[in-house]
Formats: sequence, structure tokens, C-alpha cells
Amino acid sequence: MSEIENPQTGDAVPSGGYGLLEQVDLPADLRRLEPSQLPQLATELRRFLIETVSQTGGHLAAGLGVVELTIALHYVFDTPVDRLIWDVGHQAYPHKILTGRRERMHTLRQKGGLSGFPNRTESEYDVFGTGHSSTSIGAALGMAVAAKQRGESRKIVAVIGDSAMQAGMAFEALNHAGALDQDLLVVLNDNDMSISKPVGAFSNHLARLLSGNFYTRVREGGKSALSHLPPQLGELMGKWEEHMKGMVMPGTLFEEMGFNYIGPIDGHDLETLAKTLRNMRKMSGPRLLHVVTQKGRGFKPAEQDPCFYHGVTPFNPATGVMQKKGGGPTYTQVFGDWLCHAAAEDKKLVAITPAMCEGSGLVDFSQQFPKRYFDVGIAEQHALTFAAGLACEGVKPVVAIYSSFLQRAYDQLLHDIALQNLDVTFAVDRAGQVGADGATHAGSLDLSFVRVVPNMVVMAPADEDECSRMLQTAYEYVGPAMVRYPRGSGPGVAVTRPIYPMPLGKGEIRRDGQRVALLAFGSLLAPALEVAESLDATVANMRFVKPLDEALILDLASRHEILVTLEENLVQGGAGSAVNEYLARVGHQVRVMNLGLPDRYIHHASHQEQLSECGLDVAGILASVNQALQENPLKAVKSSA
Repeated sequence: MSEIENPQTGDAVPSGGYGLLEQVDLPADLRRLEPSQLPQLATELRRFLIETVSQTGGHLAAGLGVVELTIALHYVFDTPVDRLIWDVGHQAYPHKILTGRRERMHTLRQKGGLSGFPNRTESEYDVFGTGHSSTSIGAALGMAVAAKQRGESRKIVAVIGDSAMQAGMAFEALNHAGALDQDLLVVLNDNDMSISKPVGAFSNHLARLLSGNFYTRVREGGKSALSHLPPQLGELMGKWEEHMKGMVMPGTLFEEMGFNYIGPIDGHDLETLAKTLRNMRKMSGPRLLHVVTQKGRGFKPAEQDPCFYHGVTPFNPATGVMQKKGGGPTYTQVFGDWLCHAAAEDKKLVAITPAMCEGSGLVDFSQQFPKRYFDVGIAEQHALTFAAGLACEGVKPVVAIYSSFLQRAYDQLLHDIALQNLDVTFAVDRAGQVGADGATHAGSLDLSFVRVVPNMVVMAPADEDECSRMLQTAYEYVGPAMVRYPRGSGPGVAVTRPIYPMPLGKGEIRRDGQRVALLAFGSLLAPALEVAESLDATVANMRFVKPLDEALILDLASRHEILVTLEENLVQGGAGSAVNEYLARVGHQVRVMNLGLPDRYIHHASHQEQLSECGLDVAGILASVNQALQENPLKAVKSSA
């Protein structure tokens, strides 16, 4: 491994052993160290983090930025008796290393290994599971109230980033905590970038203040002016200056909400951090510590481009060069290309994202059409209601959002958009299982919870070209419409030009066979076609979950013994359930077997391992169909796989 920089001294530190870090298996070991040893521990911890994540991939820059903060928190607080709650969890790798999991970091985000996020089943030090943002203060407040009611003496600490602090949930919890006057410490980790660059008045306010230029000019200019005034008037103006300082400093907002505000302080100065935290531990009531950190600290490539190194594949720690992902364009890239193409054709199109510009494929659009691009920050609910307002005035909004993040704005989908039948297009990324990110980010439920919404059109593409055409279909449809597509690359079908919309609610037969009809919704078409070759089965690419191609379903039911629905969504309430409901309504008695995700959360693993676990790979589908055929009077087809 190459040299990295010691953030305390600026000196280059060669790779090598971890003599001090290896003495710290648990926070109790950390608390036995002398304060003078902590900077060396930070250097070793940072180097260990780079080395391990370079092998496994995962979230890097955020963890590098909180090495000193993590050490100071565990050094001062009696964890796990004192509760430490991490927001989102991207920055929790140093926490995992210091809480008994150092020797398992090589299993990070792999099947049977460590989760990429805090997980209550993994460690007693992970007191609250996270994956979505802005939950830490609310959870911490609940724990503080519970401790008080049970007469327990423990401290509760929530660590939240500057972008996560912008979300409504965070302010709702702050407001409640201030009103309850609970014993709670909130640490605001201000690194000016959580994933994408933060947006909005709050982050702009902090950035302006922390630059120091504005307040310094006001203060120095004020001193100059006051020096020419009589003493009594100068005293009056000095008090006015302090009042104005209070109006613009970030603490004012938190003080007004009932918090005792301290900061901002250097989040990489271990001595100051530890002393400040020790003092604040002795305090009572709601209090907030504002720390300023650098995302990617100590690793030059991540310091220079923290967004790029937020989430990484395995990389060369000497150069920062990541392993290239194989395959063709991802579905995310297909969406980004379609969006730019559609925007060039229609000036009414605008794009909205809740703080996921890079992840949702909007970088090119934001550069080509900056006045039609809106990043609303980590505020999914606002994103949808903002889109609804635009649609009311004849603008054509496209909301780019992850499936698991759409869950956070369900009421707005129902009440603000669908109820009013507004013309909003939803590009829903990360549908189905998402591999190493695990259950917190899996899009396992969207077909179930969106299918039941009146006025919605719901589509699931089987390849890249279908994805592009469905996006065009959704955009041209007058009303709310959703296209849900998986993470990563598709089967490699080229996108055709020009992009024509699809006939609404029409599927297609991709293979004619006998006895068994496989009805594939979206990403499982490819394994369905492979299974069909072994079974001589019929395969239908259903394309639309709502409206269903009822004529196609009836045709398949009339000439096959068994219909098998396939979807990368929870079985309950999903596309297969829609088929069941239709057949029950028309009184058709054909046997139907629904294959999809089981009624449990699927933990992190590779995507293929997750499909295998759920019986949705070729072998699993084939085994399920053969079992169903064996239960029928006719002889089952033998597997040739």
C-alpha cells in the first residue's frame, strides 16, 4: 500500500503494522489509552480502513472523514451503555472496526459477512439500524425518553450529517426534543457533502459562515467604525453587533429550538474533540455540537473527489483507481440518456431528484439543462409535492428516485399526485434486490405498494431498449406513470432510435410452448427464457403490471395447465397477485404459481446469490416448476440443466 497523510502532522505515513489498533478490540480497550496515543490510533485506523475497503468495496470517503470523531465519541462515552446512533450509516465503518469487528472487515457487504450499515442483529454497539437518512435524532429522542421513564442513567448521542439535517424528519425531531427538554446530544457532522453536494438555504448558511469571510468583514468593519464614536455610543453599537452576530450564526436556529449549541469546532482535532465531548457529557438537556470535518480525509484521491469515492468498488490503494464494472450501459445510464434526449425534444420537461444526482444518472442532464434540473436535497416527500405543483401548471416533471426512497413519500404519491391524476413520470431505480447494499436499499415492495394506487400506470422493462421505450410511454401518458428498473446492467439489448412509446397495457409472447406458461414481469424474463428451453414452456413478457394485459392472460390460461408468474418483488400484493385477482374475477380455474421475493428481508450478498436464495435463478425457477408439474397428473419434465 502507498503512503497516506497523517492528518495531525501532515507527514507521510508508510503502510505497515497496526500495533496500537490491534490493542483495541472494544471501546473499553480504547478508553484505557492515554490521550497522547489517540492521534496514532487515528492514523492506523484510517490506514486500515483504506486497506480493507480497497479489497471489498463499500463506502469510503464518509468513514475517512469521521475517524477522529468516532474515536473521541467512544473514548468519552461509555458505549454501549451510552447509546451512539449513526445517521444513514455510510460513516460507520470506523465504528465497526472499534467495536469488535476489525477481524471481519474483509467480509464487508458479502454474503454472511458484515453489513455495510449499522445493524442491531450484528452488534450490541449498533443500537439502531440505519440505511435511510435523517432518522438518528428521532430514534435518539425515543431512547432518551425510554431511559428516563425506566430510571436508567445513560447518555444518548445522535451523529447526523449536514445534508441529512436538511430533511423534514430531522427538524421534526429537533422540534420535539427541544419541547420535551430531554437529555440528548446531537453531533452535527458538517463536511459540506454527504453524498452529492448538499443544497438548500441551511447548507448555504453554514457554508457562508464557516468560510469566515462574511462575519469577519462585518466584525472588523464594525470595530473600525466604532473606534470613531463616543464611548457610550460605541458600547451601544457593540451590543448591537453581538445581537447581529446571534442572528447570523448557525447556533441561533438550534438555540431557538431549545438546544444548547456549541461550535463549530475542528472535527479532526482529537484533543479538542475529547475535551468538548467530555464537557458536554456532563451537561443535561438537549444540546448540539457542531463539528467540521473533511470527507475523504487522509486519502488524497478521496479528498479531491469525495463524491466519486463515496461508494467504491475494489480499488488500488496506491493510485485510487477502481476496478471497472463489466457489462454494457446500466439501466441508470439508459435513463440518463433518455432524459437528455426527451428534454431536447420537449422544453416542458424538468427533472427532480432527492439528493441523488450521480446515483440516478442525472449528471449529464444537470449540465446540459441546469435551469430545468432540481435537486431538492434529502427530502423525498417534498420532491413529490414539488412535482405535483409543477404538473398543476403544465410543466412535465420527471422524478428520478430509488425504489426504497419512494417508500418515504408514499402519502405524497397517493394524495398529492395520484388523487389529482397529475402528469408526473417516475423513473424508479434500484428495483428488486440490490446486492451488497442489502435490505435497507432493496426495492422489494414497489410493485405491491404502487399497484394499488388508483390512476397509476406501472411498467417493468426486461431490457435496455424496453426501459427507454417505457420511459417515453410514461412521459407521453397523461397522468402518473412509473417505470421501475433494476440496478446495474441489463441483457445488452441496444436502445433503438427514434424512441417509440409502447401500446398501453400490452405484453408479448416471446416463446411458444406447452403445458406451462411463464409470465415474466421485468428483469426475470432472461431466466424465464432459459427455463423455458428445458421445459418447452411458453414465455410471456408481460411488460405492464398496471394495466395488465388481460387478453393475453386469458389466452395463456385457456391453453396451459399452469401459469407461473415471475417478478423481482415481494410475492404478496405484487404482479402475480394482480394476475390472481383477474383470474378470480373472471372465474377461470387454471392453476397459478407465483414466484417472487419471499416474506422476509434479504440480507446483503451478490445479486446472483440473492436471486438464488429466493429461488429466482434458473435452477430455482426450474425446481419450483418441476415440483408443480409433479403434483399434476401428467409426468413432470426432467431438468436438463
